[in-house]
Amino acid sequence: MKKIVIFGGGSGLSQLLKGLVQFPLDITAVVSVADNGKSTGKLREEFDIPAVGDITKVLMAMSRESKGIKDLFNYRFAKSSSIGNHSIKNLIMTALLDLHGDFAHSLPILCDLLQVKGKLYPLIEDNVNIIGITKEGYEIIGEEQITKSKREIIDLKYSKKVTILPKVLEEVKKADLIIFSSGSLLTSIMPHVIVPELQEAIRKSKAKKMYIANIITQPGETDGFTVSNHINVLERYIGENTMDVVVANNAKFPKSLAILAEKEGKELVPLDEEILKQKNIQIIADKLFKLEEGFIRHDSLKTAYLIFSYLMDGE
Repeated sequence: MKKIVIFGGGSGLSQLLKGLVQFPLDITAVVSVADNGKSTGKLREEFDIPAVGDITKVLMAMSRESKGIKDLFNYRFAKSSSIGNHSIKNLIMTALLDLHGDFAHSLPILCDLLQVKGKLYPLIEDNVNIIGITKEGYEIIGEEQITKSKREIIDLKYSKKVTILPKVLEEVKKADLIIFSSGSLLTSIMPHVIVPELQEAIRKSKAKKMYIANIITQPGETDGFTVSNHINVLERYIGENTMDVVVANNAKFPKSLAILAEKEGKELVPLDEEILKQKNIQIIADKLFKLEEGFIRHDSLKTAYLIFSYLMDGE
């Protein structure tokens, strides 16, 4: 069975995993844990723990439990209550961290409970913030603040030295394919690749490196970006000419979706094939978008099928 290691965070990663778990693959998902917004931010502040929101969202995507159980874990209390806006899954994850002290001893319990397919690790165990550095030299502290600032960020760093989980580095060594998920480039993907220890492990790995290109831009972060622009940012950290293959959307939006994206200040990410070919990056392209729960997202099953097919074709 082919082994993939996929890096990401939040909605982008969980959307892809919903499809990937349908295929016979050995999956290791690695999640950024520096989110400081909403429920996660409140729990971090109160309990002095790493962010739990993204990791529980990904955990639910990998779960093979029934819809009823998933609905229960996803239930979020009303804002007016004393535990307002917290989901059951975030509260349980926080309780486990309070009981056991770290993700290494807490996550396996929840993974067993929810029959998770594959392995799931946080990138780090540290309770840290991401700091965005603007082109003017200002520092914006916190993932939520970076997203809201709408400033051009030219670099990222952690608020203190972090240590990658050893198991993450072990999984990278054994991988057949390393995937950088779709999702927020600055706050979901970059928190992984800015760590020198992981950069080195990725460069040394014999696995192919794949990027799942975002379908739409993110206001204030990737305005005007093409697919190759996203890859250039990643390769600035993991090394030039590191990426082997990209999975990207090549279809135009129907009018209704174009209007929806425009209202949100977003636009379709152009697939600049000629530049990618000059970089010797293999292109796997198809119509990959769908409207799901009012959001423009990747078609999780189709995207997963393209990833699986790439792996099988390489045999």
